[in-house]
This record gives sequence, C-alpha cells and structure tokens, in this order.
Amino acid sequence: MARFLDPKNDLTFKRVFGEHKHLCMSLLNNILLLEKPIVNIEYQTGELIPELVDVLRNTIVDVRCTDSEGRQFLVEMQLFWNESFKSRVLLNASKAYVKQLDKTEDFKLLHPVYALSFVNDTFEKSYEMKDEYYHHYKIVNISNTEKQIEGLEFFFVELPKFKPQNRAEKKLHELWLRFLTEINEKTKEIPQEFLDNEELLEAVSYVERGAYTKEQLEAYDKWKIDTMTARSMLSAAEAKGEAVNQKKVIDNGIRAGYSIDVISTITGLTSAEVMKIMEEYEMG
Repeated sequence: MARFLDPKNDLTFKRVFGEHKHLCMSLLNNILLLEKPIVNIEYQTGELIPELVDVLRNTIVDVRCTDSEGRQFLVEMQLFWNESFKSRVLLNASKAYVKQLDKTEDFKLLHPVYALSFVNDTFEKSYEMKDEYYHHYKIVNISNTEKQIEGLEFFFVELPKFKPQNRAEKKLHELWLRFLTEINEKTKEIPQEFLDNEELLEAVSYVERGAYTKEQLEAYDKWKIDTMTARSMLSAAEAKGEAVNQKKVIDNGIRAGYSIDVISTITGLTSAEVMKIMEEYEMG
C-alpha cells in the first residue's frame, strides 16, 4: 500500500494549503515572487469556494485568502486543460474583485486580485514556449507594456514542463513545485532537500496516507477513478481527431453514464452548468 497520497488531489491540496496559513503563504510568496511579500493571510469563504464534500470535483477554486494589505489570492489545481478554463479563471478573479464593492463604495479602495492556477497538463505548445512552464499575465498597454492597469493578475504553472534547475535564488520556488510533481503514491523515499526544510517536511506529513480517515481515502480513490475515466474519454476523442467541444462531450458522457464530476472535469463547466445541460438533454 502506498505510503503517500498525491498532493494534486483536491482533498490533499486543500489539506496542505487550505488549512495551514504559513504553508499557503510560503507557496504564494515563492511561486508568485511578488515585489511586496505576503506577511499574513486570512482564509475567505463564500460562493467562490465550493465546500469540500464527499463527492470531490477535480476543478474548483481550492484556496481563497486575503493578506494584511487587502490583496486577494485565488489558488487552484487544474488536472486537465481546455480553452474555457482561462475564461473561468478570469470570471472568478473578476468576481472576487467586484465583490469588494460590498464593503466599499470608493473604487480607489479596491485591492488587487491574484489568480494562481497549477495545471497538470500542457497548453502552451508552440515551439517558442515549449519549455516555458511559468506564465504571468497582466493588463498592459500593448505599445508600452510598462504601463499597466492594476487590479487583476494571473499566473499559470504548467506542472509537466517544470524541470528543477537547483537555482539558489529560487530554492523554495523549485521545492514547492517539486512537492507537487514528485510526491505521489509511487514515492518511496522523501528527497533530502525536503527533509532539510521544515515547511516541506511538514507539507509531506499532511499527504501521508495515515493522516486520513477511511471515508477520506474512499473519496480520494473515487477522485482517482474519475480522473482516469476523464483522461480516457479525452484521449479517445483526440485519437479520433475530433474537436472536444463541450456539448459533444456532455452528450457522450450522458450516454455512457459518467458522473457529473467526470463531465465537469473535461468541459471546465461547473456542476450546475452540466446539470442544466443534462436536463435539457433529457427534455429533448
């Protein structure tokens, strides 16, 4: 039996970064590399963060928090990539930005929102960006990119492209990405670099199988099955040279009897959106 669980799972990812502020801050500071580091955070709840339930989805906003400066951070793990995902990230970040108007009526008092998305897939496949795993987007002037409209920034990390370079100036940046890419059910020994770092060693302890109840492990196993099913559906469609459009995948998924979680994973739609289309399908 495997000693460790995969930290990319919804259950484990939220256990590590959604329940331990110091680990979440370390992740954000070392992945985002902000000019002004985060010194304190408070987790936020609400409509932007679906609560962890027995039936876990593979695409959710896993962690949402605000630092002492009022800056908001949305952290998400995405297992599959499709073009609609960028739109959903934009929507979630925009909602978080606009939601601040509930507390203030002065636009000058609105604080920036940073959306960090880890993607366990590749999406920038051009030759020029074949080795680029880190993508930082801002709203800038096309003629002069130094001119920026502040408020929203987006970070996408393509995990499969990440290769450690042992850069001293980015030690924790690389260690956190190694944690997400190297620790899984096949891990037998913990890398010495993790053992030598208190934060990484603590994070590893939270993905040990023994730290979870029987019910949580059953939910974890269901996540694995749903993930493999979703990947198989996606691979089969690509092998046939078919365009994987949302309606087609939903129709095929309904016929095959797949769960809403699996269909949602592939299409990037929310569970509610999938259910609505399924109802229309049944009515038709």
